[in-house]
Amino acid sequence: MNSGFFIRRLIVAMSFTLAICAAHGVDKNSDDRVSGDFRFVEASINDVHRALQGGDMSCVDLVTGYLRRIEQYDQPSGLNAVIFTNPAAIKKAASIDARLTSGDSLGPLFCIPVLLKDNFDTHDMPTSGGSVALKNSVPPDDAFMVKKLRAADAIVIAKTNMAEWAFSPKQTVSSSYGITANAYALNRVPAGSSGGTASATAASFGVVGMGTDTGNSIRGPSSHLALFGIRSTMGLTSRDGVIPLAFDRDIAGPMTRTVEDAAKVFNVIAGFDAADRLTELGKGRREADYTTFLNPNALRGKRIAVLRALVDTEDADPEVIAVFEHALDDLVAQGAVLVDPFAVRNLDEHLEGDYFCSRFRYDMHVYLESLGEWAPIKDVMEVRSSGEYSPYIEGRLDYFGKYPRNIPPAKLDPPCPEFPNHPGRQAYLEDVVASMDAAQVDVIVYPTWTNPPARLANAIEEYLGDNSQLLAPATGLPAVTVPMGYSHGGLPAGLQILGRPYSEGLLFSLAYAYEQATKHRRPPKGFPAIE
Repeated sequence: MNSGFFIRRLIVAMSFTLAICAAHGVDKNSDDRVSGDFRFVEASINDVHRALQGGDMSCVDLVTGYLRRIEQYDQPSGLNAVIFTNPAAIKKAASIDARLTSGDSLGPLFCIPVLLKDNFDTHDMPTSGGSVALKNSVPPDDAFMVKKLRAADAIVIAKTNMAEWAFSPKQTVSSSYGITANAYALNRVPAGSSGGTASATAASFGVVGMGTDTGNSIRGPSSHLALFGIRSTMGLTSRDGVIPLAFDRDIAGPMTRTVEDAAKVFNVIAGFDAADRLTELGKGRREADYTTFLNPNALRGKRIAVLRALVDTEDADPEVIAVFEHALDDLVAQGAVLVDPFAVRNLDEHLEGDYFCSRFRYDMHVYLESLGEWAPIKDVMEVRSSGEYSPYIEGRLDYFGKYPRNIPPAKLDPPCPEFPNHPGRQAYLEDVVASMDAAQVDVIVYPTWTNPPARLANAIEEYLGDNSQLLAPATGLPAVTVPMGYSHGGLPAGLQILGRPYSEGLLFSLAYAYEQATKHRRPPKGFPAIE
């Protein structure tokens, strides 16, 4: 091992730990209202920029306020959404203040505090993927999306807890940082695996969040926390520098309190990346500006398919379905035309299809190699031998451990081709789009979950109604979730909207129109303004 490289990474890790200890104290005299009308709770990107440009506060004021919210609420409440704050956040904020004062040009997300899931590489902070085995692993560089966010002058204010190795859509439990609760009900799950980002964003510990989604993990937690979340078309966004679960299913993207904020973030992060070969699929397909699609009247005349196969299920919760039926009425009230019922050709056969490549061990091999000589482990199965994992993932480790570390799935016997060459997945995609074309519909809708968030104590047993797994991941199609109301006395529910390939602009527009017409989102009661 190169001794200079080893020492450099050790210094980074030690400096980070010392800085965290020094940064834990924030100004106790600040409150959740600075001069003017700015409020930290539910603040949007536009709110922040108006306050900064109007002189109501500084970027340091803003970041300090969110750090104080994290300190006052996260651990004391038992939420446990944030695993650590960025000790350099205040310094970055001060540099933005200096540039504002001097009139320098700033990026489109200047001074926006970002809550970052713990599987995005950061060159100045550890990235554990929810595993204690990587708890002190500081990657050599930032993930592609993190680079883009920082280039846009956003500030990574904190990293958030996640389900270990992103294995679980059911709950957010890691061996590195423990259990995360749902900000709307601390005895309920936030789903997984991006539950830390979801609860932290819902509780206004930052302005926007970033998560990842292999089967559910942006849309499921967003639904459970009354957020907007987007899983984009496979190939439109890069996953470089994101700890993988399944390379040809993984997607990364924003989780936000408003559709507009997500569109602003998406403008920054979407597009081709030479380090992610699947983004070749999306070359030339991103829109110049996704905020131009935000039209409050966008639902007028749109034909919307209701996929009853994902609504009228045996285990569907009646209260959640009642919320969904009301959402359909709201769509009609805004001028949409429902095609109800709607069916996807060969849906049952596709849902039973063997379309998942068991590639986690191989993809982790590639990721660990990207860490270079400083990688804490060389094979993810070392954690199985060492016992460094949460008990609930043991079966998954054993399953993935049956596959070789260094052979790509496409070269196995039998082979498992990647998404662009996978016959089953491509047939599924073709059937969904052909069914939409035949019915002349613009999008498909269904409940993101047909059940409320499970109780933490019964997270496995009460895992029911996860619709996010069923269409978008296998087909590579884009899908968003937007708050559609509440059930069981205040538990959030989400409306999922799925579109054709690269129809993100349309999805943003329809979600925005629905959001503006219904205004369902409200903040969780347990995290009010600090007076």
